[in-house]
Amino acid sequence: MTDVLTVRGTPISLQHPDSLYIDGEWRAATGERKLDVIDAATEEVFLQIGETSTQDMDAAIAAARRAFDHSPWPFLEPKERAEYLRKFAAGMRARAEQLATFWSREVGATYRMAVPSMSRVPALFDYYADLAETYEWEKRDQPEFSAFGVVVSEPVGVVGAIVAWNTPLSLAAYKIAPALLAGCTIVLKAPPESPGELYLLAEIADEIGLPKGVFNVVNGHRGVSEQLVRDPRVDKVAFTGSSPVGRQIASAAGERLARFTLELGGKSAAVVLDDYDLGTAAAAIAQQECSISGQVCMSLTRVIVSKHRHDEMAAALGAAFGAKRVGDPFDPETDLGPVAMAKQQQSVLNHIEAGKREGATLVAGGGVPSHFERGYFIEPTVFANVDNASTIAQEEIFGPVLSVIPAENEEHAIQLANETQYGLNNAVFTDDVERAWYATRRFRSGTAGNNGFKTDTRMGFGGFKQSGVGREGGIQGLAPYLETKTILLDGVPKRFQ
Repeated sequence: MTDVLTVRGTPISLQHPDSLYIDGEWRAATGERKLDVIDAATEEVFLQIGETSTQDMDAAIAAARRAFDHSPWPFLEPKERAEYLRKFAAGMRARAEQLATFWSREVGATYRMAVPSMSRVPALFDYYADLAETYEWEKRDQPEFSAFGVVVSEPVGVVGAIVAWNTPLSLAAYKIAPALLAGCTIVLKAPPESPGELYLLAEIADEIGLPKGVFNVVNGHRGVSEQLVRDPRVDKVAFTGSSPVGRQIASAAGERLARFTLELGGKSAAVVLDDYDLGTAAAAIAQQECSISGQVCMSLTRVIVSKHRHDEMAAALGAAFGAKRVGDPFDPETDLGPVAMAKQQQSVLNHIEAGKREGATLVAGGGVPSHFERGYFIEPTVFANVDNASTIAQEEIFGPVLSVIPAENEEHAIQLANETQYGLNNAVFTDDVERAWYATRRFRSGTAGNNGFKTDTRMGFGGFKQSGVGREGGIQGLAPYLETKTILLDGVPKRFQ
């Protein structure tokens, strides 16, 4: 049965909302309940999906294990697997509006931003497909005691992929595309709050004839996630989410020496140097923080500026951020939609109250917009005179809240930027490229940009410290899905002659 909904003019269809994609087919979920998917702007349930049980998760893991151990998939040439990646990309392009609609409904991303964002995900699959031709899968060497030697890259095995609810499709893509290219098989655990895009991805897998068991999609909460992490049949865990949960996963994986990569939280700094125009900096920071209503782990939420320019910076941010229009994510005039769910809205409000209690100066926002009767909306909020050791400067808020922090000088500003448990992303605002180089080399973060929120997924991203382990994107993102094997032979195989 096809479940078709029309949401504000855009059709949404899931072919199998009550089922899970396991071993190349849709199977009815055997969990005890339905999971409600809630519209962030209206607080209404707009979709229900069948819940994954422990038996369902076991079946998905078994299917992935069987496909890896007993099918030709791991031994296909990379260029053969790359053809499936290209088919995935084509399927996503054909569903771009549906994918964007789900994202806007579930998370609150503005539709005008969601549609072009979805176009970048297929490009990632194409990137890895192209990499099949250029990556050095077999590196010949001259061994000391054998006639022939080669180091080959082989798939790590069965991958358990768990993604956060804020950008589920893109987060999953950074795991699925390199894992499939490498020859791994996958169990993808979709977030119950925002499963729509990943169910559409499973439909694409079914349509393109991906071999049975290679890609499996389930859902669920902590119990089945822990089951996936701890199961000895899973060789590697790839997780995106909070740092506390990442530590738990690292501990569980470490008990059995399973491989893992973790892309975790952030509390990133924008260091604005004295040569840079404050209005330009404020506009850039406020615009980026509108992206998905601040629900981005790499957001530049700590704005560090010389104390003699602090008040002017705070005023500029308050004006730029306060002018952003909060509203229906499907309205093309909207700059900022809701946050994803009630508990996230409450968490952001709790942090705002903590900022007030701890003595920060509220410049803009600070609550729920008065003109909304429903929806998980938050006013764009700016605090000034923020102590870098305070709650709002140290904890990841995951909402549209900025902290302006005064610094004594440039060196102190860099020091403040690094004084956090996180190390995901930082930026320095300056027109002097030498000063930018100096600052970016001293930031303790996986990405460091100049004059704005910058990232290039072809070059890889990830974090220092509590922001994660390993990298995703680019060639760096392929390596975690591979093991290297040294082969020493007494003769030279035909493929090397």
